[in-house]
Amino acid sequence: MPTVETQMLIRKPVNEVFQAFINPRITTNFWFTKSSGNLEKGKKVTWEWEMYNVATEVEVQEIVQNKLISIKWDEPSTTVDFEFTEITEDSTYVIIRNYGFNQTGEELIEVIKNNTGGFTTVLDGLKAYLEHEIKLNLIADKFPQIKQK
Repeated sequence: MPTVETQMLIRKPVNEVFQAFINPRITTNFWFTKSSGNLEKGKKVTWEWEMYNVATEVEVQEIVQNKLISIKWDEPSTTVDFEFTEITEDSTYVIIRNYGFNQTGEELIEVIKNNTGGFTTVLDGLKAYLEHEIKLNLIADKFPQIKQK
């Protein structure tokens, strides 16, 4: 089964890194710009990228405190797992896996390429924000050719 996988060491405690994905007040500093709420098992939330006039519904499948967040999202729906491993008291290894694609051939290659780049950008922004309190605006700057608000 084709799987997108990205990973990054974040030099912050596992609970802080985990909360960065659960709590949209943190996540909006490095990924989407607006959310309808915190991630909770069984809950559906909407994430928005206002600069691109794009939104997606996220359905939370599983949450294991400081270990795993599993969501379904996108059209067609795929699964995204965010895995958190405490390396030391002050460092966390994050792996993002995206799978369940129904595309084939060139279309599948394009989706995998785009999602790999996208999730890598998310982890880069997360690292800069949590470790250095810098908002790199990576998502907003990723597609400057698209008319932004």
